[in-house]
Amino acid sequence: MSIIVQYASNVWTKFWAPSFWLPPNITWSDFKDTETVVYPKFQEICYPVAYSILVVFIRLIIERYIFLPWGVSKGLKPTKKKIIQNVLLEETYLKNAGSLSHHQVIGLAKQLDWNIKQVQRWICYRKQQNKPSALVKLTESGWRFTYYSFAVCYGIWALWDKPWFWNIDECWTDYPHQTVSWDIRLYYVFQLSCYWSMLFSQFVDVKRKDFLEMFIHHLTTILLIIFSYTCNLIRGGSLVLIIHDFSDVFMEAAKMFKYIKWQRGCDVCFGLFFIVWTVTRLIIFPGYLIKNFWLTAPNFMPMFPAYNGLKYLVVVLFLLHIMWTYFILKILQRAVLSGKTEKDSRSSSSEASATEENSDNPASSVRLRK
Repeated sequence: MSIIVQYASNVWTKFWAPSFWLPPNITWSDFKDTETVVYPKFQEICYPVAYSILVVFIRLIIERYIFLPWGVSKGLKPTKKKIIQNVLLEETYLKNAGSLSHHQVIGLAKQLDWNIKQVQRWICYRKQQNKPSALVKLTESGWRFTYYSFAVCYGIWALWDKPWFWNIDECWTDYPHQTVSWDIRLYYVFQLSCYWSMLFSQFVDVKRKDFLEMFIHHLTTILLIIFSYTCNLIRGGSLVLIIHDFSDVFMEAAKMFKYIKWQRGCDVCFGLFFIVWTVTRLIIFPGYLIKNFWLTAPNFMPMFPAYNGLKYLVVVLFLLHIMWTYFILKILQRAVLSGKTEKDSRSSSSEASATEENSDNPASSVRLRK
């Protein structure tokens, strides 16, 4: 037992080696508060794991008592349309995992003395039973809209009077002896608590096509927050956090408008989303933040392993942005083609099951009008 304890103690000591986490010639003893400098404490960044439970509780309240009644008032149904129970159709549907050929549909129609459209309609409704309703999607988007809106507003308020918000080179001035004010501490704790809750809830929320990418994004962001807080690289980390929240506000708003079938609101919000996404994540983030982290920071301070890890984490985020941009452009291309034919991609029931996979993205329903 003593050998295990000793081994664990050695691993813990090596893990917290100042040579990894801090610049050369700096030790943890240098991270003691003074009259002018208040340093971050690692234990403070552990609390958000527990706080994430409170975030989930707040989310449930917001979804149930704000966005659920709003969705119902807009005509969304809390329950799905019931289908006729049919043993033969159910067995065939489960056996083929919902993918029935035209030949099988004809055969079923003959056996049941139904017409082909009745069988196709049953299959379409049966597929919808396995998918979350628009009301459920609305409540989830409503919660995320609330979170991102608050994060943006608080982030701007907390960072507005900070010199590094206006001059990024201030992120490295006097590093690592930079004080951390209470409002920035709260901003970090709030963001990390929400990201922990999103990481956990992702496994029970509506399944998205980009589940893996979002999991990587959440995990990367959590590591970035923890690393930057531990190393007192909070100034640069706070800029990365706020730059990522702006576009999501418009994205979630566009989704909500889509679910309540307000097409004009959806189009406007998605247009704003695409503009803000392009400016913040494809221009400012790589051309301003990443460039400064990689090229300018070494002129102000010596490099160390933990900082190098942070540099690669922000690159991972940017690669995810490029991938999502590709998907967005593909959806916009489909919207343009749909507009040329003057046809809404959601217009026919026969297409409903084929287009449902993309329905979470409001761009999939954008129509161009003459």
